[in-house]
Amino acid sequence: MSKIEVKNLYKIFGKNSQKGVKLLNEGYSKEKVLKETGLTAGVNNVSFEIKSKEIFVIMGLSGSGKSTLLRCLNRLIEPTAGEVRVDGRDLTTLDKNELRQIRREKFGMVFQNFGLFPHRTILENTEFGLEVQNVDEVERREKSKEALAQVGLAGWEDKYPDELSGGMQQRVGLARALAVDPDILLMDEPFSALDPLIKRDMQNKLLDLFEEMDKTIIFITHDLDEALKLGDRIAIMKDGEVVQIGTHEEILTNAKNAYVREFVKDVNRSRLLTAADVMVDPLDLVYTNHQDGPRAAMRKMEHNQISSIFAVGKNREFQGLIRMEETLEAIEDKEEDILELVNEIPTASPEDNMDDLFAKIADLDCPLPVVDESNKLLGLIVKSTVLANLAGEDIV
Repeated sequence: MSKIEVKNLYKIFGKNSQKGVKLLNEGYSKEKVLKETGLTAGVNNVSFEIKSKEIFVIMGLSGSGKSTLLRCLNRLIEPTAGEVRVDGRDLTTLDKNELRQIRREKFGMVFQNFGLFPHRTILENTEFGLEVQNVDEVERREKSKEALAQVGLAGWEDKYPDELSGGMQQRVGLARALAVDPDILLMDEPFSALDPLIKRDMQNKLLDLFEEMDKTIIFITHDLDEALKLGDRIAIMKDGEVVQIGTHEEILTNAKNAYVREFVKDVNRSRLLTAADVMVDPLDLVYTNHQDGPRAAMRKMEHNQISSIFAVGKNREFQGLIRMEETLEAIEDKEEDILELVNEIPTASPEDNMDDLFAKIADLDCPLPVVDESNKLLGLIVKSTVLANLAGEDIV
């Protein structure tokens, strides 16, 4: 189901902007329109749909029109022509009061500039959007505290912005947007000013929140790695136009022109593929809650011609690795407790990329187990798969 529909959208900066639309429709380039009329085409005949509950990333170089497009979606910048429909309602037809109301109900915004008020506490900054909506003090404080807890800032309510790091200040900006409980989050390069480690932490936090929230996110970036990490789909812009929209795989393997190919030329499998992409199912498992013992473990290893096997408990909770030589000794010693044979080993998460996996599997003499947040075994990573992908050529 589409949350946002954009149809033939234009934004022309300058007087007599409709003339710019006319010339662009006649085939004039952005540069020719500027040269002949002095008009600047910020957004040029853009059409796309954004699904409900997806992260839609818009990316491009500086001046490509991505931030202008974002602001046209809620009419912070007034479109020159075209339609922007949210839940089927065309925002370009609304009067000021109707527009103000739908902005309050539907949209939250997070910018690169944190935009925090230095004289207000963190809680008071988070309350600001609710305050503008005339929400009563008790309710807005409660909602703001919940939003701060969501972004990991519980206990920081009484601090001031200059007492927080850059990453923490950006979390306050995100909490302020979440506090008003919008359907749609508009995020304009929110992490670009952060250092790489904090940026990665914020990306992970956003993905964690997205799993918990019933939101649609439109995210602006110039960083392809960030787009690949966050986006369900990616739109690439150039000179005010959207030149390609697609999933990661579509963008990377079927670039439509030289501009897109230039964007993706340095992407390789070690950045793109994750554990979830390359993991395989185990041939067999030892189930400690089913009272498998050393003999059952040995039989499963012999049957599958493997020298070790993983043990899981109830609900496939990962417990560890059982090795054949230790199992043989246990059988000779008439040991019956299978848990005595379980060895702890490193694990991977489904989001780990190839570089992460190589660091974990390099010294292992067995596959690397992939587990989720509840420690449930999802699959196995085989060392040869990681090495093959690290040694492979770029995708494009």
